[in-house]
Amino acid sequence: MASEKKISPAVIRRLPRYYRYLSDLLRMDITRISSKELSARMGITASQIRQDLNCFGGFGQQGYGYNVEYLYNEIGKIIGVNNGYTIIIIGAGNMGQALANYTNFEKRGFKLIGIFDINPKIIGKKIRNIEIMHFDTIDEFVKNNKVDIAVIAVPHDQTPEIADKVARLGIKGIWNFSPMDLKLPYDVIIENVHLSDGLMVLGYKLNEARKKSAKNKQE
Repeated sequence: MASEKKISPAVIRRLPRYYRYLSDLLRMDITRISSKELSARMGITASQIRQDLNCFGGFGQQGYGYNVEYLYNEIGKIIGVNNGYTIIIIGAGNMGQALANYTNFEKRGFKLIGIFDINPKIIGKKIRNIEIMHFDTIDEFVKNNKVDIAVIAVPHDQTPEIADKVARLGIKGIWNFSPMDLKLPYDVIIENVHLSDGLMVLGYKLNEARKKSAKNKQE
């Protein structure tokens, strides 16, 4: 069973990408695909694809490849898109509002049910028919609603207190967009997101490309 294996974080982080590419294949009415063909589309070696999928049972047939719809559904089960996870967003500033307006959450099985802030100027306003509530009401909201994931999009100095509050309310998943890595002494799963990290990686690659270009000109 896949659940009995220790799956590496790198494999887990590739699963959503497989899911996205398979979704595109379904939209193109492609019913089956080989690891070689999938490799060419994704920029991952065919060997890596086979190794990744073998962590969960393989799913392919020699000489046939992968049934796209079946593989798409199986990966969906693995990453939990069929579980109907519910989300709340804490912090309705620019980042929080952008996340609240991102409709692909629902397409991936994550339903936004609440938005919280402390700014009196935006309390009561609606984003996609969801009213922004005062953070003081979160206890009652969580008591009356099943909340699986809290998205934290608040300033750096507020993050530890907000995260601690969320964990003590019994919410088991935190998606942290604040500029700090969260660590809590609770049974909580945390995914820290740093958008600037990706931008700096891009900056590094651009810098390397410029140095390579300058070197080639000198030769």
